[in-house]
Formats: sequence, C-alpha cells, structure tokens
Amino acid sequence: MSDSSLSNALNQDWGDKVILVVEDVDTNKIFFDAALRRTNAKILWAKDGQQAIDLFNGNKVDLVLMDLQLPVMDGYAATREIKKANPEVPVIAQTAHVMSGEREKCMEAGCDDYLAKPIRLQILIETLSKFLNNNN
Repeated sequence: MSDSSLSNALNQDWGDKVILVVEDVDTNKIFFDAALRRTNAKILWAKDGQQAIDLFNGNKVDLVLMDLQLPVMDGYAATREIKKANPEVPVIAQTAHVMSGEREKCMEAGCDDYLAKPIRLQILIETLSKFLNNNN
C-alpha cells in the first residue's frame, strides 16, 4: 500500500459512531486511544467483561473491540452477553493468544472478526472500516 492510500485509509471520520473498547492493559489502551482519536468516534472504555456489558446496555454502541483475556468476566462470555442483547452490533476480538483454534473459538462466541496482537494501525482501521463504513 502506498503512503497516500495508507493515509486515506487512516483518515476515517466516524464522528457519529460509538466504539466500545474493552481492554485491561494500559499500554494497549494508549495504543487504541491514539489510533482512534483521529477518527472522531466517541470511545467508551471498559476494563473487564462485566463493565463492558454494563456500558453496552447503557449506550448506543456501533462496534465493540473486545479483549478476550479479562478480569471479572472474560471476553468470550461478555461477547455472548452483548450478542444476546443486540446481535447486529459487530464485536471484533483482539487477543495476544494466537494459538490454533483461537479464531474459531472467537467466532463461536459470536465475534464478527479477529485481530491478533500486536495490532498494526493500518489493519485496525481497515477492519473497523469494514463494519463502520457499511452500516450508516
């Protein structure tokens, strides 16, 4: 991808979108904050699966970025609850656990896509674009 098409891919304006980021590791939170700030999306933060469900149920969320290894309630259980509440909202798993079968486990829990950590900025934005740019 050329520099100009990369910058076009990164110049998303999701000012009318709400993204729930479920992440308990501060360094990953800093990455997502920096990556998503330029999109103008409203970002909600949850540090565990139960907090994610509470925020999801209390807000109109357009997309969920779900870490899978979480305290209190893991991302698999939280995804199942979120999908029960609203199966239309895309949930994208993000995990450092990339063992064989992990993607299938994510999909079985109801995730719509899967990102392996460390996540590259371009891959993150392209993946979010697939879901956020098509459901206006």
